[in-house]
Amino acid sequence: MSIRVSHVHGEHLAVEAPNGTEILRYVYRPDPDAFEARKPYAHPVRTLAGSTVTGYRPSDHRWHKGLQMTASHLSGQNFWGGNCYVHGEGYLRLPDRVGSMRHDGFTDLTVTGERLGLTEELTWVENGGREWARETRGLAVHSVDEEAGAWTLDWSIRLTNIHDDPLLFGSPTTAGREMAGYTGLQWRGPRDFTGGAVFTPDSEPGVAAMKVMGSQGPWLAFTTEHDDTDAHSTLVFAHAPENLDESSAIHPSHWFVRSEPIPTVAFSWAFFEEFALPPGESFGYRYRVVIADGAWDRDRVSHHLEGLTW
Repeated sequence: MSIRVSHVHGEHLAVEAPNGTEILRYVYRPDPDAFEARKPYAHPVRTLAGSTVTGYRPSDHRWHKGLQMTASHLSGQNFWGGNCYVHGEGYLRLPDRVGSMRHDGFTDLTVTGERLGLTEELTWVENGGREWARETRGLAVHSVDEEAGAWTLDWSIRLTNIHDDPLLFGSPTTAGREMAGYTGLQWRGPRDFTGGAVFTPDSEPGVAAMKVMGSQGPWLAFTTEHDDTDAHSTLVFAHAPENLDESSAIHPSHWFVRSEPIPTVAFSWAFFEEFALPPGESFGYRYRVVIADGAWDRDRVSHHLEGLTW
């Protein structure tokens, strides 16, 4: 059996697994609230058994929406959404700094058997309406494995500076707040993931998320036990090899991860230091998220990732 893909034009794409579960909804319809940084996002994301593993507009951060590309500090603008961190003043509501990512269209949408591949063109627009960057985004759903209870989502970005000036990428940490280096591709989990277990290839399950915060590595796993359904889920966040190659990546990546008070993971591309993208120049990253039923351990994660090709 194959996956099924439906498209509500102007709103979203949805992917249904062979067993009938809608495992992914990619929403590109503009949000109504500009303060939440209008941009496409993936929500709901579900395991093959139907457990929801993304959160949407939680009461603590209304601008957190499933899995989404962000940039918390970009040349004085906020493409993350919500309040802006200002050193010495904390988080302030500064709506004139909140930018958006405009969906310009899909240039490719291919479904073959158990794989969906799409290419999306977007424009990053600062709050005053000036176009700062062009993005080519790739999403792929593949490796739907009912025996393993897992499927895979790949997410790539190629960003080009179309502004007259260099684009400066940073984070709250580069702006002066310790250990708050969030930016880049970000996942927000539902309440069920609060207090969940976090581990990496170099740590055991159950380690406090703060011990992993700011570290580097090829992958990070986040597992939890759900309320109501007597079930566990595991998410694995993985870098493509070139992301960690100093000769090819524009800047080193570090993990931003919290289990409490909120569950979130970001592939932070500017955790501790800013980096600049000159006019006309581009950079790219490729990411992978494995969505699995069950409480996986380190060996199972490693074995599963070894069976997936880039």
